[in-house]
Amino acid sequence: MSLGSVIRQARIDAGLSIDDLSERTSIRAGLLKEIESDDFTKCGGETYARGHLRNIAPHIKMDSQLLLELFENEQSMQPRRIQEMLAENNVMTNPVDKKTISWKTLAGISLSTLALLAAVQIIISNSKTTTVTQPEVVASESAVAQPSNTPVAEPTQSTSSEPTQVRDTYSSGTGVLVNVTASRGNSWLFVSDSNGTTLFSGQIKNGQKLNFSATSRVSLKVGNAGAVDVSVNGKSAQQIGSDGEVVSVSYGVTS
Repeated sequence: MSLGSVIRQARIDAGLSIDDLSERTSIRAGLLKEIESDDFTKCGGETYARGHLRNIAPHIKMDSQLLLELFENEQSMQPRRIQEMLAENNVMTNPVDKKTISWKTLAGISLSTLALLAAVQIIISNSKTTTVTQPEVVASESAVAQPSNTPVAEPTQSTSSEPTQVRDTYSSGTGVLVNVTASRGNSWLFVSDSNGTTLFSGQIKNGQKLNFSATSRVSLKVGNAGAVDVSVNGKSAQQIGSDGEVVSVSYGVTS
């Protein structure tokens, strides 16, 4: 009897149908029919076929080793190593092929390692700073300063301890006298005479009084007219403008 016939007869003797055996082994009924017809081409290879036989054997009350021996005699297309046969019978484990590393992989690892080491070396070299130590200066006996007999000049006190007075009088003649007083705030001020000579250009601060004189005429340009009071030849002049107003006025000898 062939292997397939043995399995079929044993299944019938065990009182199982194809569907019963399929349910117990989780093997498709169609595949079981092909096995019983000695067709193992759809088992996925000899290894899977042997696995199916070991699965079927206990359910049809057969010795799995007997089924495997029949399979080897009838179906196996190539000689098997003794280790594989022993492994199938749980005598020893399947040999595991050791994976070898190719020389290309080793070369790649070596180059990567060298590149990493070079990068680390460059970073370390750049991070180092050279510290220049100052040479220690040791004074020799010849460098010791000898006391000098030359008398040391004593600082002299200034003859003028009084602070310099701020200039408040500007003149290009004596025909007309104009006094400008910043009575209510600071103001910008420009003053000239009839010849266009500038007598003053700058700021007059709150509380400050400036005096101007010229031969025939004194002209004023005031940036904050409401902050100042003006007198001409000793007489108070009319208020020249309001706060923040820029005003130009001119005073002559007869003003």
